[in-house]
Amino acid sequence: MRIRAVVLADTHMREGGRRLLPEDAYRLLAGADLVLHAGDVIDASLLATLGSIAPTFAVLGNNDLALEGTLPSTRQLDLAGVSVAMIHDSGARQGRAGRLHRRFPDAGVVVFGHSHVPVDEMGVDGQLLFNPGSPTERRSSPHHTLGVLEMHDGAVTDHRIVTLAR
Repeated sequence: MRIRAVVLADTHMREGGRRLLPEDAYRLLAGADLVLHAGDVIDASLLATLGSIAPTFAVLGNNDLALEGTLPSTRQLDLAGVSVAMIHDSGARQGRAGRLHRRFPDAGVVVFGHSHVPVDEMGVDGQLLFNPGSPTERRSSPHHTLGVLEMHDGAVTDHRIVTLAR
């Protein structure tokens, strides 16, 4: 089985608000088997929109006050034989790899957000650490971004950060 996931975080979108996902994001979402959102969704309307495109799994971010009790703070999924863990805030960059490996020792991939800074790097024992950045609020990053993960037969076959046009 092959799974292609589009990975989002830190969208900070309110229903009726001015912040929108870029068209590039919707083009990538159209080809997704599922969507992972690493928190700071803000409003359930975005989850409904994403869920109308593909099955969507999200975790609670520090700004998701309206979604408390609806979203879990962490999540672990089996995607094509790959254990994928999700959390919003991975903590400080210093010590992140060890901290995430201790928190999710069996995960092959840990998806996180919070910083708005994309991360696509190997952690402890080959664990992939993956922060898609933000498609809507880049903060200190030079670009708006999202991530793509592809898994097949128990292995991650592609992992990349995609820069979006604005």
